Amino acid sequence: MSDPMKRSSRERGKERQTEIFLDGIAGTRPAVPTDATRLEAAARATMRPEGFAYVAGGAGSERTMRANREALDRWRIVPRVLCDVSCRDTSITMFGDEHPSPLLLAPIGVLEIAHADADLAVARAAAAERVPMIFSNQASHAMEECAAVMGDAPRWFQLYWSTSNALVASFVARAEACGCRAIVLTLDTTMLGWRPRDLDLAYLPFLRGKGIAQYTSDSVFRASLAQPLDPSASRRRTPLTLSAVRAFIELVRRHPGTFLEKMRSGEPRAAVQRFIATYSRPSLAWKDLDYLRGLTSLPILLKGILHPDDARMAVDAGMNGVIVSNHGGRQIDGAIGALDALPDVVDAVGGRLPVLFDSGIRSGADVFTALALGATAVCLGRPYVYGLAIAGEQGVREVIRTVLAELDLTMGLAGCVSIGEITRERLVRAA
Repeated sequence: MSDPMKRSSRERGKERQTEIFLDGIAGTRPAVPTDATRLEAAARATMRPEGFAYVAGGAGSERTMRANREALDRWRIVPRVLCDVSCRDTSITMFGDEHPSPLLLAPIGVLEIAHADADLAVARAAAAERVPMIFSNQASHAMEECAAVMGDAPRWFQLYWSTSNALVASFVARAEACGCRAIVLTLDTTMLGWRPRDLDLAYLPFLRGKGIAQYTSDSVFRASLAQPLDPSASRRRTPLTLSAVRAFIELVRRHPGTFLEKMRSGEPRAAVQRFIATYSRPSLAWKDLDYLRGLTSLPILLKGILHPDDARMAVDAGMNGVIVSNHGGRQIDGAIGALDALPDVVDAVGGRLPVLFDSGIRSGADVFTALALGATAVCLGRPYVYGLAIAGEQGVREVIRTVLAELDLTMGLAGCVSIGEITRERLVRAA
């Protein structure tokens, strides 16, 4: 397959279509569905119920998830004709780096519940397609492992601010050392939202040692395992059942080290207990950003911005970008649809820093809409996880290529030859 950095932009959509149709002559269909609804259904049929619920579910009655899609559906593209669109350029520049498209892979944790290769498969796919991957703070593989399979391909790091500033500093230093080009501070998850799909299945992957590889690979975190936990921390005992034994074995297997060493030391259980005590910091405030700014010269983006005043405060705080996001509807039931918030945030920022977008993106046409409303770039989330579940690295690559192919064709058919031409004038509100 040709290098996407060298491939002409005008070939991306046509190439993807041609590849699919020619493969069809030989009786081969895409490894993953190109339609978002069928893609999700195929992943559901592949994944364990607990894993699918964790990825697909949202907060409460999932009104915010629906609001994300409804916000996108309220806009219609108005094509212009008789434009020479024979050569299209989908490239953008952010923070001095040129990217062949405005697409990034959003940080999603616990990818091992979708596929055994987890973050490593996604990292390889992102590198092959030259799409920046934002490493998850809650990854199933350490950031250094993912960086090692990506070569010089672009990657960023998502940071959850824990109760330990020393751990925050360690994560940031590691991200810099393994070649991450930006830090994405996620602000909307200082505590977990109310997620009925997970609650009804009584399933939280972190309690089984999943999604905590950034912690168990960190020297600061591992040193903290010998320290006593806060006496106020919950010590509720779990009844000894077959399910509890299986969960414990699963927990031990996920922890680094030999099985016997882990059984003797009790470190796997201690790591989960320490993680629960460390994970989030509800007291996080604007004044704390000075500490993070002092840790790194990398660009810092604030993820979870929905109010224009918060966007202005991000500019005043010296941040380098914001990401308009409601965490894919996973945190607050009944929150504003992310796309509904985007125009006001863009106006508040006034071009002083990049405004990225996620939450609800399912297609290249969705990407076009977000760009037209002022997004500098767009982060893709659940669809690539569904591709991962169905076909591993190949599935992720096909999802990326499908989204970018549709974006390219939508641009051309709408009369745009560059990302800069995708403006608000290309859209109208649906009747």
